[in-house]
Amino acid sequence: MSKFYQATDVGRIRKNNEDSLIVIEPETFVVADGMGGQAAGEVASKMLVETVKNFLPLVPEPLNEEILTKSIMKANAAIIKTARENKNYRGMGTTATILHIYKNRAYYAHIGDSRLYRVRNKNLEQITEDHSYVETLVRRGEITPEEARVHPMKNILTQAVGADENISVDSGNLRIDVDDIFMLCTDGLTNMVTDENILKILLESGNPADDLVQAALNNGGHDNVSVIVVKIDS
Repeated sequence: MSKFYQATDVGRIRKNNEDSLIVIEPETFVVADGMGGQAAGEVASKMLVETVKNFLPLVPEPLNEEILTKSIMKANAAIIKTARENKNYRGMGTTATILHIYKNRAYYAHIGDSRLYRVRNKNLEQITEDHSYVETLVRRGEITPEEARVHPMKNILTQAVGADENISVDSGNLRIDVDDIFMLCTDGLTNMVTDENILKILLESGNPADDLVQAALNNGGHDNVSVIVVKIDS
């Protein structure tokens, strides 16, 4: 069993919230960060979570990373179709990070620069890898992770739902231990709050999602911010 916490906020700068998040009972969690002109990013992220929500109940249990990936691919096709049919939505897309807890395994699928983290033994570990230009530079050793946080091209993605018919989704599964903490978040959190402070809040807060969002706002809130925290307690 697990406890979960969720929160989202438009931030201090943006006029609308292009993030979407959803908890699909019993234990599937999704965050998405939309992009595109006008309200198109908001449309894309909502389409992603709605597609996942509608698709997964049609699939026999147990779910796994291949099924989670398939749900993202279905959303990709739907977003591309909508963008082709409505010129106001041309170029829209979204990130997607999905976590599913089943017995002693955690299954995930991911694309873009939203993230999945795990806390174990008081250590914060980033499970997913950003699909972004600056992350490519970090992997090459051309810039440091600290430089990536403030890089002028940090928002350029190399993969996103809706960007192409042939997207590449990362996926996998992990063993779960009692007292593990999982966090899904958009980059409105990780660009505003250091890993050290994220870990401190995850370990100490009674409502970590609300407190993480507030920390991002306190540090400037330059973007929409969304967080789901899942605590494994048995």
